[in-house]
Amino acid sequence: MAAPDTILENAFRRARNQLENPQVENTEILERIEYVARCLSNRAGVRMLITCALAKIHRPEVDIRKPYTEIGSKDSFSGRNDYDEAYVWPFCQKHNLPVNATTAFLTPGFRTINVPLAPPLVISGRPKRMYAETIQLLDDVYQGRISAEELLVETLRQLILLQRQQEDRLQQLLNELKTSKDSVSLSSEDIVHLVEQHLNSPKSSRLPVLVVAAAYRAVSDRLGETIQPLYAHNAADLQTGSLGYVEITLVNENHVVTSYEMKAKEVTVEDIDLAVRKVASAKNRIDNYIFITTKAIDKDVLEYARSLYQETGGIEFAILDCIGFLRHFLHLFHRHRFEFLEAYQELVLQEPDSAVSQPLKEVFLSLRRAAELDNSI
Repeated sequence: MAAPDTILENAFRRARNQLENPQVENTEILERIEYVARCLSNRAGVRMLITCALAKIHRPEVDIRKPYTEIGSKDSFSGRNDYDEAYVWPFCQKHNLPVNATTAFLTPGFRTINVPLAPPLVISGRPKRMYAETIQLLDDVYQGRISAEELLVETLRQLILLQRQQEDRLQQLLNELKTSKDSVSLSSEDIVHLVEQHLNSPKSSRLPVLVVAAAYRAVSDRLGETIQPLYAHNAADLQTGSLGYVEITLVNENHVVTSYEMKAKEVTVEDIDLAVRKVASAKNRIDNYIFITTKAIDKDVLEYARSLYQETGGIEFAILDCIGFLRHFLHLFHRHRFEFLEAYQELVLQEPDSAVSQPLKEVFLSLRRAAELDNSI
């Protein structure tokens, strides 16, 4: 039997070469695969399908419905370690397929299961249909209604189609934008309002990182400071060794002077104390540790942060409102507001869908187009 990575590549070539031809004749099963593969609100199901189909092809003796070693039977297998993280994610990353970076086995619905993924099992997750269809598809393979090869190829075909449709949609929205560098139609306050609307969209926790990053990108040459490459949205500080989500260095140096940490909740004294411990254990001393929040700022917590300057020997700890930060930046660098807007848009579109979803990318482009059209009237 071919190695797992070879199986995936062969299936990908087959799916790509027959993109207009469904690989499954049973229309009911085909609709199930299409739904799971295109379910944007929960991407765990599609990775589960790829993982289990891959395992079944690689080891025909296993039960495709038993991707948990905790089940304890001879035909169970480690879906997460042996296939999902080892082969499926690197493969999807290589081909830029629209799946989440997080393994399916760490999502709430699939995390604590030690029984086969087979009817009548009901998983309490959202959307319920996604879990139900995923379980049914694995059982379809077990019952011989479809082969594991057909499931894998058709799932990949659906992902390739989705990928191309998403790219086409973004390009269409980009083509509709009429603002150019020679004709800036939005004021600083217009841009603040535009970004604020975007931040108020669902599942937008990554966006404050991009706001700060775009600000530094827009005026880096004027500040004498530059932003370091952003870490992945799901990378932990312990893994990266970073002090925050956004790290700033002086130009031509690699010593971090300012670190930003983003919070989608109110900043607490405990958050600040944790930051102090991180700074104390860092190899190099920083000048500023700044919290950016989208929630209200408690005056007592703000005062506590201010009080740490003397205690830490001259390190500034501050808490800033995200929109307040943006408003001050845009008015301070008013003539470079277009550079900020372009940098923010580029960062939004470059983020993987697991960090900034396709709908959230489309929302920004639509909001920007609407703002520019209103401003041109």
